[in-house]
Amino acid sequence: MHSLGQVPFAQRLRIFFGGLPTGIVSRFLAISAEADRRAIDTIGGALKGSGRPLVTTFGTIGLSHVGFRPGKPATEEDEPDLLSPGIARAKTEEQVEAWASLGVRATMVRLAPSVHGDGDTGFVPQLISIARKKGKSAYIGDGQNRWPAVHRREAARLFRLALEKGVAGTRYHGVGEEGIPFRSIAEVIGGKLNIPVSSIAAKEAAKQFSFLAGFAATDNPSSSTLTREQLGWEPAGPGLLTDLNAPSYYVTK
Repeated sequence: MHSLGQVPFAQRLRIFFGGLPTGIVSRFLAISAEADRRAIDTIGGALKGSGRPLVTTFGTIGLSHVGFRPGKPATEEDEPDLLSPGIARAKTEEQVEAWASLGVRATMVRLAPSVHGDGDTGFVPQLISIARKKGKSAYIGDGQNRWPAVHRREAARLFRLALEKGVAGTRYHGVGEEGIPFRSIAEVIGGKLNIPVSSIAAKEAAKQFSFLAGFAATDNPSSSTLTREQLGWEPAGPGLLTDLNAPSYYVTK
């Protein structure tokens, strides 16, 4: 249940009316995380003791929080950041590790916040939609907070490698580019839409980005060095900014 359309009506009411408006995102993520936990436990229970693979997905965004500028890219060995806007789902890694200790070859693939390319329906298309609606493409502060990225084709190849070769309890990073300044992303979007590109203050982020505000403000440089070494994964494909210049990202549906 990772889109509102998948959430049962009663739970949608809890998300929107179960507290302050500022808590809508956290309530939605909590419900999504609970769905993750149920799915992992159901599949893990069926595979217990078999040694068969279970590949799960989380985000590198769970390793960073708003206002923190890490001195080095996050690695596969780093634990989730308890202050991260994505912590509700990231904490589910603990369940995967538990099943790995019970005879399931359970692994975790942490994906970059942008998994880009034709067919992308993630954060970047939502940023484009927001910029079009607001009439400006914005970044927060100096815009030097970084997002890692990976091409969709390379992410798919990583999942196959994790399925075939993954070691139980291991985390892998779906990261092709370690960190692209958010300002650079905003500038390409603004240029393609022919709208202003501007800096906004942190207090304006929720008004501009809605539920994406915490993610848009997070500095999340991430490494995939260990993943490449352990699985022989060598991501190629175009980079995020190259893909963002493609017309397909700006076709209105």
